Amino acid sequence: MFDVTDHLRIGPTELRRVPESFTLRPYERLRLEPLSPCIGAEVHGFDMRDQPDEATLAELRQALLEWKVLFFRDQEVSRAQQRDFAALWGPAEQHPFFNYMRDDQDDEEVVRIARDGGFGAGLRAVELPPCGGDTLWAEAGAAYDGLPEGLRERIDPLVAEHDWRTTFGMAMSAEDRDRLGDRFPPVRHPVVRIHPETGRRTLFVNPFFTQHIVGLDAEESDAVLSRLYREFTRPEYQCRFRWTPGAIAFWDNRSTQHYAVSDYAPQRRVMDRISIAGDRPFGP
Repeated sequence: MFDVTDHLRIGPTELRRVPESFTLRPYERLRLEPLSPCIGAEVHGFDMRDQPDEATLAELRQALLEWKVLFFRDQEVSRAQQRDFAALWGPAEQHPFFNYMRDDQDDEEVVRIARDGGFGAGLRAVELPPCGGDTLWAEAGAAYDGLPEGLRERIDPLVAEHDWRTTFGMAMSAEDRDRLGDRFPPVRHPVVRIHPETGRRTLFVNPFFTQHIVGLDAEESDAVLSRLYREFTRPEYQCRFRWTPGAIAFWDNRSTQHYAVSDYAPQRRVMDRISIAGDRPFGP
């Protein structure tokens, strides 16, 4: 039986952004303003309408690996320019359920997300409420590091099953869920994945898609997953971004989880999102 006790932590927490084996070079083209010690940085000195040279692009890539979420303010870009920036990182991934996000979707690569009241992803503010609607990101590597050593060793070889029907499927009819279920069946991924570029171990479960841990009975699976989810809630592993007109966030889905705060009803919050195709997760 797993020990899933929350242990009391006293004193400062030492956080690292990348493994010791990962070499960071000085930034010469960009100025980074961290939002927290381990995750999130605003990027200054870059206009997303411009095509970056190789040196600038290399610094952007390093910044993403170091900080996991990059924020760009006052970017007056079009959908096409947002798509061009995303293409620097890899091919855009068509959202398989984009027609169910809103009825007026007309672009399979740029999903418009509006609420009244892979590898990576980019989010652009289109319409903002006067107050509220922030987004929080949590660092999955720090969450793994923060677990007791014994628990880390126990979860390293585990695999979990994930299913979209408990999230996107809730907005569909039963007929549509059944039809799409044949094309997109449940998948299994490691509970702990290895970041392919930094080599860091990160937690790869979340309460929205993860159904259960393979090989554990329901009670123990629920207890372990609940313990891992709680680790993500520690403020030390998080940053919070207050959106402003023209702001864009770009993050690494392989090492983060995010949450959009729903505190602005009855005002509107409209965002354009592009997802970058990812790689197949592998574990220790």
